[in-house]
Amino acid sequence: MERRLRRRERRLRCKGRLVALAIGKAAARMAAAAERVLGDRLDESLAVGSARPDARLRRTRFLVAGHPLPDGRGMRAAREALALAEALTADDVLLVLLSGGASALLPLPVPGVSLRDKAALTALLLRRGATIHELNAVRKHLSRIKGGGLARAARPARVVTLALSDVVGDEPSTIGSGPTVPDPTRYADAIAALRARGCWNQAAPAIRRHLLAGARGAVAETPKPGDRDLPRGFFEIVGSNRLSLEAAAREARHAGFRALVLTHRLEGEAREAGRTLLTVLRACLETGRPARPPVCLLASGETTVSVRGRGRGGRNQELVLACVEPLARFPRPAVVASLATDGVDGRSDAAGAVADDTSLARAGARRLAPPQAFLLENDSNGFLAALGDLIVTGPTGTNVLDLSLLLG
Repeated sequence: MERRLRRRERRLRCKGRLVALAIGKAAARMAAAAERVLGDRLDESLAVGSARPDARLRRTRFLVAGHPLPDGRGMRAAREALALAEALTADDVLLVLLSGGASALLPLPVPGVSLRDKAALTALLLRRGATIHELNAVRKHLSRIKGGGLARAARPARVVTLALSDVVGDEPSTIGSGPTVPDPTRYADAIAALRARGCWNQAAPAIRRHLLAGARGAVAETPKPGDRDLPRGFFEIVGSNRLSLEAAAREARHAGFRALVLTHRLEGEAREAGRTLLTVLRACLETGRPARPPVCLLASGETTVSVRGRGRGGRNQELVLACVEPLARFPRPAVVASLATDGVDGRSDAAGAVADDTSLARAGARRLAPPQAFLLENDSNGFLAALGDLIVTGPTGTNVLDLSLLLG
């Protein structure tokens, strides 16, 4: 981040004011880097994150907001951020430092829609296994900031965005719901996402009215590519899951493994993704293809969990739990681990979990129910915590998707 910022300093030269706005789980650290690089050139700086910063900030005002569900603190912070952007002139530059969690941390619903209704719909979509693209299509069309809204408010100032990507594919319009870039989705996409996940009839009447009005052209669309009401801008991704995979592969090689990156676009139901990855590891152990043991297979992305039970856990723990029974049938020792790089996996205090070919036997010795019983309740945390196999890091202050590794 700091190195990239120094390389882009020339883009931050302006006749007027230089204002920074950091949003997301890495907001404090990104703001601290901006302070170190820009010093007294920085006229004003605001950061919005989910917890008090561990980095020391001298020129930045830090606001705490709710995550993963938005709250009133986030709405107050969003109003301040919007006012900051609206006060800029053509001589000014707005430096936006974006990281994972920004969508929830900076909520500002469109007129007529309450934060409570929007938060309830977001929670419902998450429970129904909505993808990040579906979530963002809905959130952008219910927000004054997302989907290019922040950039439109900053016009005619120049907007420079440096982002840590927390989405599969690193699509700028998806990172943080794209507050500074054009939005390729439309009201019809938001409606389709709600219908596909069975959420349309449960959405608040005000939300349905707004989306239907937008679909028939009675409410303005979010800014689209080529729109004149978007200011001059520059967008660069300064960190992503590709970089985390490369770093993990280097460490695996140093430890004596043959490292193979399978994908940086891991998606789908977590339990199915885990079992699919496991078949590749088994092929390595039995045939030496696509790599001979000792091997470390690596994958990154963001899977989903369709919640049907009342247990605790997250997508990484569910991925690992789905591997427990197949691992017990492996011809030689093998390990599967998966974790969220932000340190928080779903509804739990764990970042993820680890399992090996002995996990099922250890569970039997503790008289635990079979893994399938815990999967039916989406209670991956209950099973893995009982074995002491959780990975607990605490919040890491960043987010570049999930990391899964398989050793054999």
